[in-house]
Amino acid sequence: MRIILNGALGRMGTEVDKLIKKGYKGITVAAYCDANSDIPDVYRKLTDITESADAIVDFSHHSAADELCGYALARNMSLVIATTGQTEDEKAIIATTSRAVPIFFSPNMSAGVAFLNAVVKKASSFFADSDVEIVERHHNKKLDAPSGTAKLLAETVKSITGGEIVTGRNGICPRKQGDIGVSSVRGGNVSGVHEVTFYAGNETFTVTHTAESRGMFAEGALTAAAFMKDKKPGLYTMTDLLGDL
Repeated sequence: MRIILNGALGRMGTEVDKLIKKGYKGITVAAYCDANSDIPDVYRKLTDITESADAIVDFSHHSAADELCGYALARNMSLVIATTGQTEDEKAIIATTSRAVPIFFSPNMSAGVAFLNAVVKKASSFFADSDVEIVERHHNKKLDAPSGTAKLLAETVKSITGGEIVTGRNGICPRKQGDIGVSSVRGGNVSGVHEVTFYAGNETFTVTHTAESRGMFAEGALTAAAFMKDKKPGLYTMTDLLGDL
């Protein structure tokens, strides 16, 4: 299949391109696009691209949601959104567009994180009365906090316990029963670490996922693109790709 790679010159766009050039899943690039491009063969605007392609894989910025969805709709093309930090309005645009074209939208493209989320869901039920704390660590260039994955994990706990999500505690703020704490750490070149701990009185249960390299997310995005080929309109996630874990 052929894709349009948006955000092609960024960290993740570069990782995706490296993987494609190694022949990953037989995927090829029909066109490269990056809003900051000063390279002749990399478009700056999606609307300038006329090459035939099966899907768009986006690793640009969450604010590109409107442009991405408009272009996918105009070209009747599937879309893989691999960015995080979308506003409620941007999420609404994505959801509305998915009624007309297939969109894969996940806060994390890792199969390992999907398994982590499944374990967290089961643990939330088993350790129902425990104090839950989520700590996420990322590189010093990451723009949003908490990470999209941390938000996903917190929402998973909340769906079971009904607790309140509390981020970035500061000042006098004693923990309330049921609180789901989320803390963010930024430093160095950390690709991504997510740790969820259940403090259950007589025992403590911790599950952790570590991204060893950004290549993991590139693999996930391209696997999602291949999965989306010939799909009907709709909003797809890692659950659709991996099944009910």
